[in-house]
Amino acid sequence: MIYAVVDIETTGGFAASNGITEIAVFVYDGSEVIDHFETLINPLQPIPRFIQSMTGITDEMVNDAPTFNEIAEPLFAILNDKIFVAHNVNFDYSFLKHQLHECGFNLNVQKLCTVRLTRKVFPQLPSYSLGNICRSLEIPVKNRHRAGGDAMATVQLLSLLLLNNAQPYIEQFLKKSSGEQYLPLHLPKHQIEQLPRTPGVYYFRNQKGKVIYVGKAKNLKQRVRSHFSHNGTGRQKQEFIRNVHDISYQLCGTELMAAVLEETEIKRLWPVYNTSRKQISFQYGLYVFEDQLGYVRLAIEKKRKHLHPIHTFGLLWEGYRMLWNLIERHRLSPRLCFVEKTNDFQNKEEKFDTPDVYNRRVEKALQTMHDELPSFAVLGKGLEDGQQSCLLIEKGKFFGMGYLPEKMKIDHIKTLKKRLTPYPDNDFIRGMICRYAEMHPQKKVSFIN
Repeated sequence: MIYAVVDIETTGGFAASNGITEIAVFVYDGSEVIDHFETLINPLQPIPRFIQSMTGITDEMVNDAPTFNEIAEPLFAILNDKIFVAHNVNFDYSFLKHQLHECGFNLNVQKLCTVRLTRKVFPQLPSYSLGNICRSLEIPVKNRHRAGGDAMATVQLLSLLLLNNAQPYIEQFLKKSSGEQYLPLHLPKHQIEQLPRTPGVYYFRNQKGKVIYVGKAKNLKQRVRSHFSHNGTGRQKQEFIRNVHDISYQLCGTELMAAVLEETEIKRLWPVYNTSRKQISFQYGLYVFEDQLGYVRLAIEKKRKHLHPIHTFGLLWEGYRMLWNLIERHRLSPRLCFVEKTNDFQNKEEKFDTPDVYNRRVEKALQTMHDELPSFAVLGKGLEDGQQSCLLIEKGKFFGMGYLPEKMKIDHIKTLKKRLTPYPDNDFIRGMICRYAEMHPQKKVSFIN
């Protein structure tokens, strides 16, 4: 095996918006260094002061250095067709793959992380940062936090690992199915391996144990793996990967239950990396107000932050369908319900009752609508044999969910509620369950209100 042992210094922690200030590559054949590439690089952007203090590389030092574009071709030549080795390999690899791609080169090589490899060979070390490993294993380091010094220390570490029977681990790590090449630096592989291939909700936690991301899955192991199979170069993705230290999970009988639990947990925990979860939201509401003449009026409008609709809809036509139904069944005025273009009903052919008479019909219409809101259960697979899952909607509101004996007769809603765990209701959860029930009517059990 031929290894390209790499270290870089950069202007920041993620590749998409930061530059490389220095790079060193030592080509190592397992016994000696057979090639070497090292240079300062002009990142074409200022180097932050704290990074200058840490590395000793200043803006003045890189002013006359080559740009990455100027060294891309010889750098690609020395990296290509070799095993890419670095301490925290995904950091260095993400920068170089991104920068080389910008210059027209596609770096696609096997990766080997000396952090994860050292954990296997020397599992009892107090710390696995490069400096602490070198102190523990008595590896001399010159020019710490400079690319040449850290890359040479990594070469010596790799040499020591090979002398301590690291080869079987290396062969295992380099298999495509291993996962060691792409997993977050601090996440033990066994946490991925022990995940079941069943529905559930998973929690990524940081070093302090705080939940930083909640997700749901039809297949927990497959979904969690997918988070790390394509590590992007943006700030959020790189910070997310660095902060994942631990995974926990909660099994669910069905994917629908997992989706409901995910929504509930996100609202409860507000994890920092759940900012971009896409969902179908309820954009419209049915509002009630009294006008200046004393008539109670109904209107379908976009949801307002400080107003509370009496019912919500995902699509505008759904709202108007319900409103027209109320108009026709209870003899309400289309103009007073804003389904005609004009709001001016004076001097028109339409004759209006007095506000008291008309408002009683509106009140009856709204009461009928409330009484006719659906109550139903959605049944599905349980967590174990002889068990079934159940989610309950009561009068249009989500009540809760849980697990029941498979042979239990489901005919009384009061009995059912005693066996279920209540959950918070919101538009999104209610919409998910209603859409699922429409698509799977054989799993729906309706109740008469």
